[in-house]
Amino acid sequence: MTPARPLAEAKPDGRFYEIMAPATVGELAALTGAALGEASRAARLVRRVADLRGAMPDDVVFCADRRHAVELAATRAGAVFVAREQAAGSPTSCAVLVCVSPQAAWAAAADRLHRPRRHDPTAPAIHPSARLEDGVVVGPGVVIGAGAAIGAGTVLSAGAVIGPGVMIGRDCAIGPNAVIGFALIGDRVRIYAGAAIGEAGFGAAAGPRGLVDVAQLGRVIIQDGVTIGAGSCVDRGALSDTTVGENTKIDNLVHIAHNVTVGRNCVMAAYTGISGSVTIGDNCQFGGRAGVSDHVTIGAGARIAAASGVMKNVPAGETWGGSPARPLRRWMREAALIGRLAERHWKGREEA
Repeated sequence: MTPARPLAEAKPDGRFYEIMAPATVGELAALTGAALGEASRAARLVRRVADLRGAMPDDVVFCADRRHAVELAATRAGAVFVAREQAAGSPTSCAVLVCVSPQAAWAAAADRLHRPRRHDPTAPAIHPSARLEDGVVVGPGVVIGAGAAIGAGTVLSAGAVIGPGVMIGRDCAIGPNAVIGFALIGDRVRIYAGAAIGEAGFGAAAGPRGLVDVAQLGRVIIQDGVTIGAGSCVDRGALSDTTVGENTKIDNLVHIAHNVTVGRNCVMAAYTGISGSVTIGDNCQFGGRAGVSDHVTIGAGARIAAASGVMKNVPAGETWGGSPARPLRRWMREAALIGRLAERHWKGREEA
């Protein structure tokens, strides 16, 4: 099973993304309307988009927030989109592209340099280059893309769609009309009817003509023994991986957003929603309709009560509830206090 990559090593995976012809810095400036820095060479070539921390000299990155000034100063990227006030903080080795909306410009560069691999409409339903081990069961109407690999004993139910480059381990069960793309899946995984694995995460940036979609160039890693319920969605990462750890059990109609890391042996009840870049430790539990805000860390063994809204980090082993969520005893004391105050209020009005 391929492990998830740290963000610093994140690059578009060639199994899922076609690397287009390199672009010059001058071409990217013309494409995005960016102004090229005085010391920047327009003929310099870039081949990929990347993150500030993991970039190499033939990569282009962006920096849209002063909080990332340290990463900007240390980046090894060949080119960077920045706002005018941050241009001076860019390394001298880096071609500077000054623009109003660095993230939107980076998104345009990503569309120029990378193309997601899609099903060939002229190929057979099961692409000739797909590799199926002995004992794979393929139901009616199944589509398997180029370069996909599926292990022995796996069952693909009617209407399942397996994207190009996807790897599925042994003894898995893929339900009817499940759609899997941009994903590496371990052994003994069950994905039920209508689940969508590897669709683009929700990312948008403000551009000169309004909101633009930000390219989602990462993967989904689902480790051994995971169950994903009917109608659930696990989005691929923006550049790094969305990861679901071993033996985690996910109910129907759960959403896991891009760049989320879910630990081992976690449980998520129906309608749980996990926002982008959340980190969840091992053995965590989520009640139905629990929601977690982006960039939050849930410590190992934590429990989140049903219908709770988590807005900040939850320490390991604690039980939180309410919205905004807080430690369970505090939440219950506050709820009891509000109940008593309300009772006194209405009783007072009745006596009056």
